[in-house]
Amino acid sequence: MNKDALMVPRAGSEPLPELAAFLQAFAPLFRYRQSWHSVERYLTGLLTDLPRKNCQTIAAAVAGTSTERLQHLLTDATWDPHALDQARVQVLIAHSPAGGSLVLDDTGLPKQGQASVGVEQQYCGTLGKQGNCQIVGSAEYVADAPQTSIPLHWPVAAQLYVPEVWADDPPRRHRAHVPDALAFASKTALALTLLDGARAWGVPFRVVVADAGYGDAPSFLAALEQRAAPYVCAVDKTFGIRLPDELRAAAAPAPVPPLPVRRGRGQPKKARPAPRRSAAAVLAALPEHVWQTVSWREGTKGVLQKQVAAVRAHWATGSPRHSVTHGRVSTGPEGWLLGERSLPGHAGEPKYYFSSLPVDTPLQRLVELAHARWTIEQFYEDAKGECGLDEYQGRRWDGLHRHVALVMLAYSFLVLHSLLPHPAPATAGGLPPLGSFSARPDAARRPPPSPGLALPGCGPMAARDRPNQDLSASQNLTK
Repeated sequence: MNKDALMVPRAGSEPLPELAAFLQAFAPLFRYRQSWHSVERYLTGLLTDLPRKNCQTIAAAVAGTSTERLQHLLTDATWDPHALDQARVQVLIAHSPAGGSLVLDDTGLPKQGQASVGVEQQYCGTLGKQGNCQIVGSAEYVADAPQTSIPLHWPVAAQLYVPEVWADDPPRRHRAHVPDALAFASKTALALTLLDGARAWGVPFRVVVADAGYGDAPSFLAALEQRAAPYVCAVDKTFGIRLPDELRAAAAPAPVPPLPVRRGRGQPKKARPAPRRSAAAVLAALPEHVWQTVSWREGTKGVLQKQVAAVRAHWATGSPRHSVTHGRVSTGPEGWLLGERSLPGHAGEPKYYFSSLPVDTPLQRLVELAHARWTIEQFYEDAKGECGLDEYQGRRWDGLHRHVALVMLAYSFLVLHSLLPHPAPATAGGLPPLGSFSARPDAARRPPPSPGLALPGCGPMAARDRPNQDLSASQNLTK
């Protein structure tokens, strides 16, 4: 046996005072003391600087627990990750301003094999190509401070996307403990479920933001409109558009012919819709003078700027070959088609967005909201790189969602910790009571630390012990 493999440095058995104070609000959600202790140990492991974070590596590096206890926490202990998410969100809402945005997105978790719940060959943004992975959809709250470098943002909830081949395979579902009541839902339907949950929990957002994977689906935009949820969504260059003037012209009554017209056989001609144009074609036809240079925030390489233009338009499906009553023809309410292109002399592909915001919305506001979704990408990067989001090694539905809930709890602890004044006043319980947290005006303006969490003043919170002398195997391994 390799002696070095047994020499695993450990974190101490005593909890971090700040973490223990934070977790007190969630203790009633866990029936048994041992489960509650395992939660604290698991989060301590997620907040260490371990290169990999799963039950085995955490148990080896964090004193007072074991692989078996942590696995029991994720699979067989009595607690509800959905209830934990809701309780966590209520704590965060108390420190979050109203009028924010809700960003809807998904991320890929690359996996080997075919047994892990929801794993399938599908497009994985993490890999940038088709690959064997799980897809997790999530919702993120972002405070309405678009010009700051790091606006306050935190995860609301997340759920695994279950591909149709999984949903229609009862034996496979049973082995992975997929709930019997769970039917197949598209990614856009899953996003709407997360939106409805965020509203039910009182998350203080006004606008929904999503990328083209969602915005290109007219049914998704229609569902947002039915929910009276204003939105700014990225769309593809081929996204269908109808122009207000052409719609009015198509709806105008046909002129009455001066003389009687001889009627032929067959049904009378049906009305045809206005032309459907692509987003790229509509914006390319705009005169050059309408394009304006707009800045929206300070990036790592300076102020972010693009040339932008916006025009009132309707999203649309179908073509004039179909009648206005054809099932393929639909026209949404009037909104904004926003185009973005690089400054002269700079490289970059044009980008397109569609928004339901009202006609008096300033162009600056449209641009700022269109770029609000970068925060959820930051969450994915930090949650994977610092909190082990993509390192769950089990195969079950319940285990994955418990792991994700605990990762979001660890991330939320860092968010709240970043709102503290530094240095924090010493108290017997570590952090002050949750009600005393207050956002610092400068907290969102500092550039993100690199490497580490893009949260001001935060990084891995519990460094592993690194004693100068070698310890015996019995001292290093947690039983």
